[in-house]
Parts: sequence; C-alpha cells; structure tokens
Amino acid sequence: MSSSEDSAIEALVVLGDPVRRGLYRHVTGTPGEVGRDAAAQAAGISRSLAAFHLDKLVEAGLLEVCFRRLSGRSGPGAGRPSKMYRRAEGEHAVSVPPRSYDAVSRLLAEVVERAGLDGDLQAAARAAGESEGGAPDGEADPVEILRARGYEPFWDGDRLRLNNCPFHALADQFPALVCGMNLAGIEGLLAGLPDGQDWSAAMDPLPRGCCVSLAVAEDGENGEDAEDAEDAEDAEDAEDATKGVTRGVTRGV
Repeated sequence: MSSSEDSAIEALVVLGDPVRRGLYRHVTGTPGEVGRDAAAQAAGISRSLAAFHLDKLVEAGLLEVCFRRLSGRSGPGAGRPSKMYRRAEGEHAVSVPPRSYDAVSRLLAEVVERAGLDGDLQAAARAAGESEGGAPDGEADPVEILRARGYEPFWDGDRLRLNNCPFHALADQFPALVCGMNLAGIEGLLAGLPDGQDWSAAMDPLPRGCCVSLAVAEDGENGEDAEDAEDAEDAEDAEDATKGVTRGVTRGV
C-alpha cells in the first residue's frame, strides 16, 4: 500500500470517533473559521474536550489552524488572538480495492477542453440536472438537494452560497470547463424542479468554495417577457461567464 493511501486511511480513521466527526462537520459546514468555544457549544461538550478533539483533527490533516482576535481590535489591551479552525486544503480519499477514477476524469476533461466541446458538456449537464429535478420521487427543495450533493449551502443575506466545491480537483485544473458544467447542471436542476423557476443561479465564486450562488427570484421576475429576454441572452453570456473563473480561485475541499 502506498504512503498516500496509508495517510488517507489514518486521517479517515480519526473521524471514527462520533465527537470528532460532529466537530469536523460543524467546522467544515460553517463559512469562515470556528473557535473552540463555538465548537464546544455546537457539540455540547466542554471547551477543553473540544480543543483536544479539534487538535487531533488538525494532526490528521483534516483541519487547519489560524489565529484571530475575535474583538476585532489590535494593539495593547486587545487581548491574545484566539485559535481558530477551518477545513484543511488537502483531500483524503480511499477506495477498496484501489481505483483511479480521478485519473480518468482528468483525461476526459482534457480531451473535452482540447476539442472545444464546452457547449456540449454544458448541454449534457443541464439535461442531467433537469432530469434529476424532474424525478417523481426526488427531493423538491433546492437547498436540500445541494446539501445532499455535498455543496454545503448556506445563506449569505439574500443569496444561497455553496461552501464546498464537489469537483474541486478538476475545477482547479480546468476551471472554465468544470465551472461552466457546474453552473449548467444547477440551472438544469432548478428548471426541473416544481418550484425551480422561483430560483436563479449565477457564476459567483467564493474564495474557498463553489463558483455558483443562487437566489430566490422576486415576485414577477419570472414572467413570460422576462423569460424570453433571459433565454435570448443565456447562450450568448454562458461562455463569457465561465471565462471569468480562473485558476486563481481557491476552492474548499
């Protein structure tokens, strides 16, 4: 077994403890950083116990640490910076027996990008999303669907942002291709849902999250005239929107 597989298994074994698993989910599901007090309160345990388990998650490479003064003040009398936790950048995946789906996906993405088949990929993603949204036994709430897909949605004012990119590795290497596919798939999903027309999706990258955000349309915004105008603009704007996503955008794991 390779050392990378050993490391991945050891990291995931740490999550076998239910308290650590709960703390990990709380930290990674919270935008920004989480302090020990907030983590302890969320898990219903003491601060010292939360600190112990959080540091074990850091040792395993699942979380990383930064320091910040929670008061927002600086200089003498501002107090010591607090130890904060957030999702680590690395990924940990184990397949038994070993599989190399990531290698195949990178190869396929490279072929699609070189052949200039971005439009075909987006059309396929949109159709797949619409089919899933229209499934008779499927979930009808876009927020819960996206949560089940691993996007980790959260409300930021009137926009629904996605704290995690499920396609992180590919999106980092082929940003325009994969982010365009992602947007098209979400748009298709919304189109297939019974109440999906009440929502809109747009390219709106987070520094450590997904490239797409969603919003609930205001009353009357989805009238027939507006739909006709938007449909005419969609094809023209799709390529420009995806070009705005660059390799410089860092995504959370």
